[in-house]
Amino acid sequence: MLSNKKLFLFDIDGTVCQGERLIDGTTQFLEDIRQSGGQFVFITNNSTKSIQDYILKFQKLGIKTDYSNFITASYTTIHYLKKNYDDKLIYVMGTKSLIRELKKSGIRVTTDCEDPEIACVLVAYDNELTYEKLTDTCKILSTRDVGYVATNPDLVCPIEFGFVPDCGAMCQMIEHAVKKKPYFIGKPEPGMVDMSVAQNHFTKDETLVIGDRLYTDILSGINAGVETALVLTGEATRKDAEESSYKPDYIYDSARTSRSVEVTMVTGTVAQNVSLLAQYVSPVKKV
Repeated sequence: MLSNKKLFLFDIDGTVCQGERLIDGTTQFLEDIRQSGGQFVFITNNSTKSIQDYILKFQKLGIKTDYSNFITASYTTIHYLKKNYDDKLIYVMGTKSLIRELKKSGIRVTTDCEDPEIACVLVAYDNELTYEKLTDTCKILSTRDVGYVATNPDLVCPIEFGFVPDCGAMCQMIEHAVKKKPYFIGKPEPGMVDMSVAQNHFTKDETLVIGDRLYTDILSGINAGVETALVLTGEATRKDAEESSYKPDYIYDSARTSRSVEVTMVTGTVAQNVSLLAQYVSPVKKV
């Protein structure tokens, strides 16, 4: 039930932002959550920015956040690499920001495809991508027996004018060349949701995942056992939701609208009019 939700887990791209533009109503929605005693966390597959970068981005957009408001693909990737490749050398096809964050967290990183110590290749959404990076990545995967992981399977990233290729599309391009697929670390794996619930001391019944993609955002909530809300401001359409095997519990025109919206239980039998999600945040009852 929406009435008992206290922890709101938002995707970023296509859900609260389109590129560097904040989707209308987001600021007030987040403030309403805070004022009502709830908490919001951004769970994003976008690894181009570190958590500090995101804090600065939202500050420029007029939203005050801190480290507790973010679980990113970089953050979960660091946890994965420490668990599975501790002290091993990782070749990274990613942004300078991602590489800095990995190094800062103690991950051994290289961008030299000739380094003989490489144990694993990491591919991430890279808006600084060059053909040289692609070539080097393909060379390693074609000539060595190394691990191969990627931050997220998203095919496109919503920005101001539409979409650009995301990590999943880059991995498909590499797959055509080397005939190998990576293990994807971020959503739809349930890790980001589970981390958010654990760190904020809420129950899963008190949690709602909100996103614009069925195969990452919504599926991560399903995999974690929490309710989900699809917003139609990014990749997925209402028709996509109706035809998908990954059914959200609710569908909204946007994460926050200025009027009542119809919320449809996509699983089928109940349709009801409800007010803004923010109005349903009740005082926090810690567990």
